[in-house]
Amino acid sequence: MGAAAAWGLVWASVLVGLCTAGDPVVYFDWDVSYITAAPLGVKQQVIAINGKFPGPIVNVTTNYNLVVNVQNDLDEPVLITWDGIQHRKNSWQDGVLGTNCPIPSGWNWTYQFQVKDQIGSFFYFPSINFQRAAGGYGGIIVNNRDVIAVPFGNPDGDITIFIGDWYNRNHTDLRKALDDGKDLGMPDGVLMNGKGPYRYNTTLVPDGIDYETINAQPGKTYRIRVHNVGVSTSLNFRIQNHNMLLVETEGSYTVQQNYTNLDIHSGQSYSFLVTMDQNASSDYYIVASARFVNESLWQRVTGVAILHYSNSKGKASGPLPDPPNDFYDKTFSMNQARSIRWNVSAGAARPNPQGSFKYGSINVTQVYVLKNKPPVVINGKRRTTLNGISYAPPTTPIRLADQFDEKGVYTLDFPTRPLDGQPRIASSVINGT
Repeated sequence: MGAAAAWGLVWASVLVGLCTAGDPVVYFDWDVSYITAAPLGVKQQVIAINGKFPGPIVNVTTNYNLVVNVQNDLDEPVLITWDGIQHRKNSWQDGVLGTNCPIPSGWNWTYQFQVKDQIGSFFYFPSINFQRAAGGYGGIIVNNRDVIAVPFGNPDGDITIFIGDWYNRNHTDLRKALDDGKDLGMPDGVLMNGKGPYRYNTTLVPDGIDYETINAQPGKTYRIRVHNVGVSTSLNFRIQNHNMLLVETEGSYTVQQNYTNLDIHSGQSYSFLVTMDQNASSDYYIVASARFVNESLWQRVTGVAILHYSNSKGKASGPLPDPPNDFYDKTFSMNQARSIRWNVSAGAARPNPQGSFKYGSINVTQVYVLKNKPPVVINGKRRTTLNGISYAPPTTPIRLADQFDEKGVYTLDFPTRPLDGQPRIASSVINGT
């Protein structure tokens, strides 16, 4: 047994001892490696977990303890982060440079964390080296405990759909372009569950592309969880001729309302109830198309999957369902987002309603006004900024610096207002108490 594996077992033993008594423990062994795939018809290097792209779905229940042993078989360091999982009092397991040292190539690390008082739809992905552009992502489902009522009926099935922009260049080439101060340009397409578009248009979609098919039974209602796992492109998601009843987003139940389409921005997750109530005269398109771009130039940046009823009478054909017609109404997407409301009368991970916490009685002692800007070139590299600061992770992770009382690793001077003048790079942290 190698040193890395031995340390992994030691850490697993220690960490399991930290689990809350009585709460179940589930174990996962993941091998992160490259595979060769051609989702858009061009062979390239893709990051897989246990040989699969996308990676496996983590399906657990509130308060479960997760032990995830990650073996890094890439040729560079990796970190896995758990988007939306709160890691209460346990940020050591968050899988970002601020809290963890990267897992070196050929080594392993065992993550251990509890999905304490959480429910809903989340996803994981590699958080460093622009690896998310190469895959390595997968879904996280946190179910309610049996004693907590769910504010809708039991669906007949549960379906996860990953949507995201995709480049035919390897992530290392994309990373170099950014490091050289260049723009990535228009993506080569949009993937749905790691696959390219159905050939709805013989000019835009080449022959031989493998596409995703979602099989369904007529009259049944399915919970469909949609995650935008792309690196930068906002996407409009819609299912031809079907209403989508929004019920939850990233761990919070929502006031239930129907949408014919919804803008889903990079990193966001939503879940809908969709009833198969059409006549199945043919299959139906599932579409994710780019937003806030010149649509005539970005036509190829469209993901298309197929919804197939068991009694379908033929293949989908004809034009795709239209995206939002907001050429003269640039407030459409913002108003759509504002229409989503928290269901404060429903229980979630605990019996109390989600909105029962007395936030209004908390004294506000510090106010921050935040302003982010599009990427700018700083020291020859394209960097995004918040309040004029582009964050640079320190060599020593912040939590380790705190643990060992290392001084000068970061500064507690993040500005409360946007800075005037030229943006700068800093390891600047909010000083909260």
